[in-house]
Amino acid sequence: MIYLTYNDQPSGVFSSQVNDVCNYLNKTTDARIKLVAIISLHQFMENRRKIRKEVPNALVLPALPKAKYWKFSILVVGLICLLTGQRQIIARNIMATLIALRLKKAGLVKKVCLDGRGAIAAEWNEYQVVPDENMKKAIFGQEKEAVLESDFRIAVSSKLVNYWKTSFGYSGNNHVVIPCTLGSDFEVPEFTDSAISNAATAQGFAKDDLVMIYSGSTAGWQSFAVLGDILGKVLKENPTHRLLFLAKEDENISKMKADFPGQVTNKWVGHKEVQQVLMAGDFGILYREDSVTNQVASPTKFAEYLAAGLPVIISDNLGDYSDFVKNHQCGNVIGPGQQITLAKTGSASKLRMAKLAETHFTKKSQLEQYNKLIAFMNKN
Repeated sequence: MIYLTYNDQPSGVFSSQVNDVCNYLNKTTDARIKLVAIISLHQFMENRRKIRKEVPNALVLPALPKAKYWKFSILVVGLICLLTGQRQIIARNIMATLIALRLKKAGLVKKVCLDGRGAIAAEWNEYQVVPDENMKKAIFGQEKEAVLESDFRIAVSSKLVNYWKTSFGYSGNNHVVIPCTLGSDFEVPEFTDSAISNAATAQGFAKDDLVMIYSGSTAGWQSFAVLGDILGKVLKENPTHRLLFLAKEDENISKMKADFPGQVTNKWVGHKEVQQVLMAGDFGILYREDSVTNQVASPTKFAEYLAAGLPVIISDNLGDYSDFVKNHQCGNVIGPGQQITLAKTGSASKLRMAKLAETHFTKKSQLEQYNKLIAFMNKN
């Protein structure tokens, strides 16, 4: 079985949601996954090494420049199917799925599964992801084809399935919902008082500081204007509250550091160091504007926050997670202009957060869904 990606560059998300998934399925199921990654020519050899370091038998191939030439990759993947005898493809997102569907029409592929990561047409048009106007006009029909013509589907949220139903008329049951998960090596940390204190001290925080951590980009689609206003009020009213940005400094972060000297800091660490820094905090921040893109999303940061013991300050209507926070009492759901009242997070609360992550957002916790997918794809 081939797991196909197209124009998806290696990153922390790629490692946990592609490489780790392929390795996990090969260890726990009879899927015999072969990762085929078609990536940009830009820094091709370096990125190829990154992928093959984690998945040694991955086949990493260059894509032609410009995404509009995706159809040329049909020939490449078709040749791979002929040479390997693989006849089932799990395709990550829309373009990879269209490649697989074209090969199915040609008789080279028997079954195609769309691994749906979000509402792609909405994202392209809401956040100008692709500058080519013709591609933006075409993507809705292409996404509809990928959803309706695939034999099976993975959705990162139940809200994404609802989006498929209302936008494309999807009415089937051949799908599973698998949220973005933690790495398969995740273990619940030891949340002793001394461990928590040492983690805070290592990041320069005092014992009584209440620490909020924002991990990720502060680019426009992350809704920083509204977020900055909400957090600014909290910091102004509570001088012992601290805000740490786990992000590269930009003008948004610089402004907040200038407005709240001593309360706002930022740092940039490697993917494998993030959890240790998060353990120094009391709350993780996941605030995004109410767009279609965000209504169906499954941000990896949510699971990462919980795994490090952090309840989450989250905006309303964010994928399945806003309801998850309400139902499991693991943070605060807020709207624009709403006041936040926070209290420090103790060891018992941190342990409960991490246990929630273990129960709902590990690959092991999703094994039943993966098995349903593999059984369907392998069935004659």
